[in-house]
Amino acid sequence: MDPKLEFLHDVKSCQGIIHQICMAYELDMEARKDLYQEILYQLWKSYPTFRRESKFSTWLYRVALNTAITYYGKNRKLSEHEMHVEDIPDRNERRSEEHQRIDEMYKAINKLGKIDKALILLFLEDKKYEEMAEILGITISNVGVRLLRARKKLEMMI
Repeated sequence: MDPKLEFLHDVKSCQGIIHQICMAYELDMEARKDLYQEILYQLWKSYPTFRRESKFSTWLYRVALNTAITYYGKNRKLSEHEMHVEDIPDRNERRSEEHQRIDEMYKAINKLGKIDKALILLFLEDKKYEEMAEILGITISNVGVRLLRARKKLEMMI
């Protein structure tokens, strides 16, 4: 199969992962679109180095999370003009209760630290601790401890 077509097929099959990462790291719709494009660019640029030693989704998570963390750090320096998560108005008052809860969850996830965000996203994708450790480059026991702490923080926020 042509490498370009293979890349497009692989990315399309994992598109939801990219959207989920973008939602967790960027609340602003325009910034989220920019982050999505940056992740796609980094995936394309890194694709020749994908050795197929792990699942494509595992590799994609690693590239996408690293891109989001780097992008977030570069573009989200707090300034006096930046809105805080609590200040973001509800875009549509008539949203269903479920959508409101999902928005609240992502707002809470957005308040977590870089690694905790990534762990929660991987947890929501039902990834095993071993795969989380591989994606994030931490030990399996560290995954367990940090995930427990992150979940407790989220419970207190929601």
